[in-house]
Amino acid sequence: MNPYAAQFPVNLNIEGKPVLLVGGGRIAYRKAEQLLVCDPQLTVISPDFDERFHATGATLIQREYAALDVMGFSLVITATANNVVDQQIFDECEAKGIWINSADDPDRCAFTLPAALRRGDLMVTVSTGGASPALASWLRSHLELSIVPEFEEVVSRLAVERARIHAEGESTENVQWQPIIAGVMADLGMACPVVREVETAQ
Repeated sequence: MNPYAAQFPVNLNIEGKPVLLVGGGRIAYRKAEQLLVCDPQLTVISPDFDERFHATGATLIQREYAALDVMGFSLVITATANNVVDQQIFDECEAKGIWINSADDPDRCAFTLPAALRRGDLMVTVSTGGASPALASWLRSHLELSIVPEFEEVVSRLAVERARIHAEGESTENVQWQPIIAGVMADLGMACPVVREVETAQ
């Protein structure tokens, strides 16, 4: 598998889905925080746990990883700092068709995790395809300065407008959104740079 092959961008809905995290240290805890925002059924396997795990509500199994522990899970993330264990988990996931990510190890990833900035329903992500997570994080921190918290309200108001248009039996595909967005941002006292209309994303 080429770890730096072109990757297809996608947002996964893992609400209620069984997700396995292997590892109980600081990095694993950070992964757990990111996962739990999406409300999966999270199980964590590790011989030891960062004390913060006990307040997460995840199912904690305190032991070493055992063969085929990945069975029954839709998604697996490892953060063990143990190449032998990570390779075993990767091989098992590949054989069973389970999506697998190994922290800081693109050779053992079927997918990579972008640096993400959330403002309510707005999520902006930056990815280098696993080539340089540090650069992705750096870019995310700079985006945070311009994508201010008020964008959460912008998204909420635009969602109401989109629902209104749909309720009238109209499509939103041909709506000129730029002036609508500019008007919402003006109402909130936000500056809105003029940009060309682009193809509508979902």
